Amino acid sequence: MAESDSEDLSHVVARVRERIDPDEAEQTALRETAATLTSRVEDELAALSVDADVLRVGSTARGTWLSGDRDIDLFIRLPDDLDRESLERYGLAIGNAVLPEGHEEYAEHPYVVGEFDGFDVDLVPCFDVDDGSSLRSAVDRTPHHNEYLTARLDDELAAEVRVFKRFLKGIGAYGSNLRTQGFSGYLTELLVLEYGGFESLICAAADWHPPVELDPEDHGSRSFDDPLVVIDPTDPTRNVAAVCSAENVARLQHYARELLDDPRVDLFFGDDPEPLSAEDVQEHVRRRGTTPMAVVFDAPDVVEDQLYPQLYKSIAGIESELDRRGFAPIRSTTFAMGRAVLFVELAHRTLPNVARHDGPPVHVRNHAEGFYDAYADGDTYGPFLDGDRYAVEREREFTDAAELLRSDTLFTVGLGSHVEEQLQEEYEVLVGDEVGGLAETFGGELAQYFDPKP
Repeated sequence: MAESDSEDLSHVVARVRERIDPDEAEQTALRETAATLTSRVEDELAALSVDADVLRVGSTARGTWLSGDRDIDLFIRLPDDLDRESLERYGLAIGNAVLPEGHEEYAEHPYVVGEFDGFDVDLVPCFDVDDGSSLRSAVDRTPHHNEYLTARLDDELAAEVRVFKRFLKGIGAYGSNLRTQGFSGYLTELLVLEYGGFESLICAAADWHPPVELDPEDHGSRSFDDPLVVIDPTDPTRNVAAVCSAENVARLQHYARELLDDPRVDLFFGDDPEPLSAEDVQEHVRRRGTTPMAVVFDAPDVVEDQLYPQLYKSIAGIESELDRRGFAPIRSTTFAMGRAVLFVELAHRTLPNVARHDGPPVHVRNHAEGFYDAYADGDTYGPFLDGDRYAVEREREFTDAAELLRSDTLFTVGLGSHVEEQLQEEYEVLVGDEVGGLAETFGGELAQYFDPKP
């Protein structure tokens, strides 16, 4: 990177920081609210018959939060010799006492979330384990993450983390939920630590050749088959980047190069596209000359991290089956908001009544004879010779892709279990211009589909 580019990028980063760094009023409000909540939790802990404490964790504890974020995460550490039932009972009792207007949610075990003085608060019980690899529940490692990062992130590095988070948000690659499959907050902090700052990280990412493997503590004890591997400094058996998809690693690389080539603030603050109307969608369909199809049904009543893996599995199964049968899928996607949609765009809706099926060369005697005998007395055209191999032309089971999607064959493609249950109850198939009807609810998602970006 040329020196002038570096100066330009530094100027851009400074302008971004003006917009994302929490001001003194925000920081004061956060400190005071967190202190009040911590005091309330400590009052509840004093009445317990076990030795426990409370720890503030997450980005607001480490100074890596962005202006406007209103999250406070408090972990209630309980002795690791407690049974799971006692952990849940103590955790919920304290959480409900501190946040009486809150409600219970469930990850690996239940915890309490609520609002306090305008902040979104999570009160999470965990076991006080010795290190991040001696877990009794998945959240037990979080205090160890907090300890590791707090000891290493000074104010300047925390500011660099904020810039990187804002960049990932701007390009759509931030978030470790199973819908986004992007970069978690913890991962962003580790990457900034590894490379010493935002600009050096961006320069490195632009030249990554996946798989990229980083081990900050040089203690990894197993291998991973992921495009990005960052061994957890508190757990040598864990890849912090395991959820990060190959697409999002590539997305970071693409936009890192774009930022270096043309540094500008708007890369940090990407806007969602204007939602399409039904007429807009239909115009795209006519212009493309393809046949989009959408399987539409009530979304299963499960949390998003269960829903989206099942939607991804289902659309992959549908696309594979349509491809196998010759309908030539071009692209597919899936989205949900009350209703769920499995959307696939086809080069062909209909196909001829027959499909060619090539057999082995005649000189491969065993396979060739098996192929010939299988079709010799069947209702096919052939077997006949095409060059040195047998071939047949056999009747297709489905000549219309919509007919396939409306048949029981849909349930043989490897759907997600909850998706399959919902489809068994009821679904509809929209074809061609009919998909325009999705725009009322999913106009934004369809805008992203028909105007794809890296």
